[in-house]
Amino acid sequence: MTPAPQLALGMILTAAAGMIDVVGFIELGGFYTSFMSGNTTQLGAGMAGLEGMVIALPLGLITMFFLGSFLGALVGESAAGSKGVLALVLAGLVVTLLLQIGGFTPAQSMLALAGAAGAQNAVLTPKGAVRLGATFVTGTLFAAGQDLARAVRGRAPPLRWAQHLLVWLALLVGALIGAAIYGAWQIWSLVAPGAIYTALLVWLAVRQA
Repeated sequence: MTPAPQLALGMILTAAAGMIDVVGFIELGGFYTSFMSGNTTQLGAGMAGLEGMVIALPLGLITMFFLGSFLGALVGESAAGSKGVLALVLAGLVVTLLLQIGGFTPAQSMLALAGAAGAQNAVLTPKGAVRLGATFVTGTLFAAGQDLARAVRGRAPPLRWAQHLLVWLALLVGALIGAAIYGAWQIWSLVAPGAIYTALLVWLAVRQA
């Protein structure tokens, strides 16, 4: 089982990711800043020449997510650790907002957000079986079902599967909140998850001081 404090921190990060991803989804008209399986499917459709599908946008999002994952892992394993990765995620949000203010299109500005999403997955070191702070939950749902089957057979803790579902629920709640805020603030709704990342960064800095 994942310790409760670590699980709570992971859920907060995942909820923030849900806020960001729903903003990206709306701004990009159905493309994602963190769900690369969906973008890859759309890239394949675009490469096949299906009417209305594009290639450059999903390819750019996939590339930036990959680069963000690389940089996040690089920073996370350095002396900067989780604080450095959070700073990297915040930088992606700030760059996105600055590009929007500068008149760039969502297809251009949201590339920085995809990089931030890739980096976020390196914030927390896994503890227990639950993937924490991730920006996608397909694997989390699979793990929930898998652990439930193992629990039924007495091969896993009886409630570990529920921890996976809590992480999934965190992404859903974050997406709901992000969509509600977007209705009033549009792109500036990114300030809400940015405040969460900032608070966590300050908390980590004070805790490790």
